[in-house]
Amino acid sequence: MNQSPAKLTFEIEPEADGERLDRYLAGRLSDHSRSRMQALVREGHARIDGAVVTEPGRRVKHSQRLDLELPPAKPLELEPEEVPLDIRYEDEHLLVLRKPAGIVVHPAPGNETGTLVHALLAHCRGGLSGIGGVQRPGIVHRLDKDVSGLLMVAKNDRAHVGLAGQLSIHSVERAYEAIVYGIPSPGSGRIDRPVGRHAVDRKRMTVTSRGKHAITDYELLETAGSTLSRVRLVLHTGRTHQIRVHLTSIGHPIVGDPVYRPRRQPALAPALHERISTMGRVALHAVTLGFDHPITGERLRFENAPPDIFADLLAISRG
Repeated sequence: MNQSPAKLTFEIEPEADGERLDRYLAGRLSDHSRSRMQALVREGHARIDGAVVTEPGRRVKHSQRLDLELPPAKPLELEPEEVPLDIRYEDEHLLVLRKPAGIVVHPAPGNETGTLVHALLAHCRGGLSGIGGVQRPGIVHRLDKDVSGLLMVAKNDRAHVGLAGQLSIHSVERAYEAIVYGIPSPGSGRIDRPVGRHAVDRKRMTVTSRGKHAITDYELLETAGSTLSRVRLVLHTGRTHQIRVHLTSIGHPIVGDPVYRPRRQPALAPALHERISTMGRVALHAVTLGFDHPITGERLRFENAPPDIFADLLAISRG
């Protein structure tokens, strides 16, 4: 059955005289983003003194009557799928989960089913409010298909805006561990190199002067002979494939990465070569995730150890 739109009425207060319409609405409807308010105004859902207004930048005036219709969130045109989820934290506003390697976050050509979004639609059935006017989980940061680890998901527009805002000002703590070829020297440092789309292979990213500012800190945690190392990485920006590109740029690509492989494959013992060729993932795992709860302000921090394959690779490398 179709839901009727919610109808809200405001009388513009003296202190709001001259304020932009979209800003006024976003300030009084904290569960909705300003961009969502802009879209509703443009779609003709706002009236001032009975007349439809479609300009989000329209200035409101003291004592005007403002009517707003809030259409019910449209269902996302995807079928929920009962895919198991490893939930580490959940409340009415957000959840934190551990994504396994091998699962895609968003549907895309070649991966139309079995994605994390499909699983979240089933898990949160009835618990999602409209993000951008659509009932969908708010994925504010991503992990590549063959990467595992901690991921945060918003359940409503307010949480989505709050988490995305923290990412934009780099206040979210994100740390990873990886198994890489060789031993980085020095044992800790900062990789400050711009990352952008490859000029020829558009599916790859690369270090390029035309790219966006990107910073990754690294720290050597453990070595396994001269062949492999375990490193910890802290993201200060969030560019596509940033860690993978940065580590490759300093000569220490991540083990198991089919896209950013070393130019010269290092000589590997047969057992190690066999294990790497069959592991079916990139040896990169999001181990730490910390952020302020977008509604309560509480600082939340989660840790998740890498999968056993990391220790297995190091043990085999040591012989």
